[in-house]
Amino acid sequence: MSGTNGTHCALRQTRAAGFGRQWPSIKARQFPFDAARNPAVLDTATWDRAAAWRAVRGKGEQWAKHCASSGAGVRRGAAVFDLVRLPDGQQVFVELGRGGAALGEPLGEMTLKSGLRVAAYPTDAAILDRYCRVLRPLNRPRALGATPRLGIGSRMTTLLWPGAFEAMRRGGFAANTIQNSVRELNLLADILAGRPAPKNYACGFGTIETGYTGSTWEGLWVSGVLAALHSEHALRYGADADHLQVKRGASGLARARRLAQAARYYTFFTLDMADVLDYSGRERRLSNAAERRMVLAYHREPVRMGKHRYVLADRTIGRLIAKYWDALDALAELADSISGLKGGETFDLEFTIDEHPPEVAAFDCLTTAEELLFVLREIRRRGLPVTYVAPNFGQEKGWDYRCPDGLNGLEKRMREQIAIADGFGVMLDVHSADDLSRPVRQAIRRATGGRLHYKISPSLQLLFADTLADHDARLFREWCEDAQAYARREATAGSVFAADCLRTDAAAGGKPSARGQVFHHYSFAFVGRRAPNGRFLHRDRFYALPGAFQRDYERRVAARLCELAKDLF
Repeated sequence: MSGTNGTHCALRQTRAAGFGRQWPSIKARQFPFDAARNPAVLDTATWDRAAAWRAVRGKGEQWAKHCASSGAGVRRGAAVFDLVRLPDGQQVFVELGRGGAALGEPLGEMTLKSGLRVAAYPTDAAILDRYCRVLRPLNRPRALGATPRLGIGSRMTTLLWPGAFEAMRRGGFAANTIQNSVRELNLLADILAGRPAPKNYACGFGTIETGYTGSTWEGLWVSGVLAALHSEHALRYGADADHLQVKRGASGLARARRLAQAARYYTFFTLDMADVLDYSGRERRLSNAAERRMVLAYHREPVRMGKHRYVLADRTIGRLIAKYWDALDALAELADSISGLKGGETFDLEFTIDEHPPEVAAFDCLTTAEELLFVLREIRRRGLPVTYVAPNFGQEKGWDYRCPDGLNGLEKRMREQIAIADGFGVMLDVHSADDLSRPVRQAIRRATGGRLHYKISPSLQLLFADTLADHDARLFREWCEDAQAYARREATAGSVFAADCLRTDAAAGGKPSARGQVFHHYSFAFVGRRAPNGRFLHRDRFYALPGAFQRDYERRVAARLCELAKDLF
């Protein structure tokens, strides 16, 4: 089967085989962006099926040489499967021989003079997931349980991953190399429909437009897994659907479920409950008397964790019920929803309480040992599959550690809380960790013994900007000007923080710099900004930078991540 008719036939049969939503054969120009120069948006790297099959068919007898070449592809039975990049930027799986239809029906197939069968398959998310499970299990994302790792924010996607993979190879550490948050990602349906970005609250910053990387939940996973499959080395990596927020109100849980559905192939789900926590300090009595007696009896039982013995008084339990009960109920519902989406496959689940709503000051809601104990005991009582928890240790986006208790206080609190986490077989996670200095990271290592998950994201984009300044001064200048304009708009609208950033930079001379306060805090929006019709305004330029830039950025990313791993693990 070949050409358009064969493609349409394959589409019908693959859909029937249960490989998920299928793309029609559609020209890239019909998207509101250039698919070849905007990775991590579509949930496929085969967006023009007819063109993809023409490219495969056009190589003709060359496939026989490819099959005979040493180390080409992955063998299954009498067939070799290979992930192939096409000249137009698309990617497909090519099967040489016959391997038992592991990937469903092909886009097209042909027989060479030698009798060798050649077939091609699209790299849709569902088919990619199947390929990883059946043919490349060593380089598929997976749940790693309580494994120390870095969480590497993927704001620059394909430009970031080579350096991240090289650092993992050198340092021998695990990482979530696919990681962005609800603020950084779009839903694919919204991008294709040209819908404007929704508003969200960023802890310590204010209201922002979401999806500012330009990537989507669906596309980031596809692009990240394809990058890992092209790596020459086996990688211990996961895919983190980061900060799936549960917002207040009736629609909050429904929105979180929708995001989890979009991220169903991810292996790590970070459920952010900060908005539904009760910070009032009030007590709460459970309405069901029998449940109230059972919960009080369970949590007032003395327990020893590490060097400390804990006995929670009824009033303390009442306050913790008030603060966490709604969040724990939402955690249970979402854990059940994710379990259904994963179909029995293991996943990592994180309960995140490190952020706080705008009306609560950062250092007024530090997580105490008693709070962590209550949360983990309740998680165990409910039988929830939580593997990570992110307390509020006092770290802040954009700042080095400045909590009044200093590094001694941080280390003491973390030592106590790691003992509690260890007692429940759960690992601690440190979010918003980009700007923590080496002495802080080393204090964290002393406290935890390197048993932690450490997440970063914006610092690697700032490193990208630093590199860009050395390679493309014009694009970097535009980026700086956009950050300045953003900060001025916010200052005019009454943002004291934006005004302070502008004054600080002006006092330092005001020259464009990736290290200035304005760029540090207001540069994120430029890369993924869209026109009213949904078209990306700048993003494709970032993915058309020359090889010299990409190699330099790869080198800097690898050095940065190796430094972090050395400090932390």
